[in-house]
Amino acid sequence: MKYEALTHKIIGCAMKVHSTLGNGFQEVIYQRALAIEMQKNKLEFQKEMEMKIFYDGIDIGTRRVDFFVAEFIMVELKAVIKLEDVHLAQAMNYCQAYNLPIGLLINFGSKSLEYKRVYNVNHTENKEYIKNNPTILKSKNGN
Repeated sequence: MKYEALTHKIIGCAMKVHSTLGNGFQEVIYQRALAIEMQKNKLEFQKEMEMKIFYDGIDIGTRRVDFFVAEFIMVELKAVIKLEDVHLAQAMNYCQAYNLPIGLLINFGSKSLEYKRVYNVNHTENKEYIKNNPTILKSKNGN
């Protein structure tokens, strides 16, 4: 996948944060620590970037994505005991709403770091990849 090396680097930063802080903090603490770790790893990002949501071409509101990395990757953070389908749906919706090819959902709240790569199935960059890898749409830890 085109962004595999970059998502791997982001996940590595998250692993460093989780191994240092452990679980049990509020999401904002992990967000601040991840920003420091990504800066140290020379990743370009914007934090809490406000993005417009459109419905049928009409601006219906805004959402803030936790991180927008390298102008292509949305990173949504959670600090919950267990990721639920609703969290995955939210991350996938963000990718589609912002027309991004890929995103990461990272959970710092469990004993072990949880992460999921989420793909925008409607993005032109992903059509061929998803066609050749139909299991990519299944939700698995670490995918």
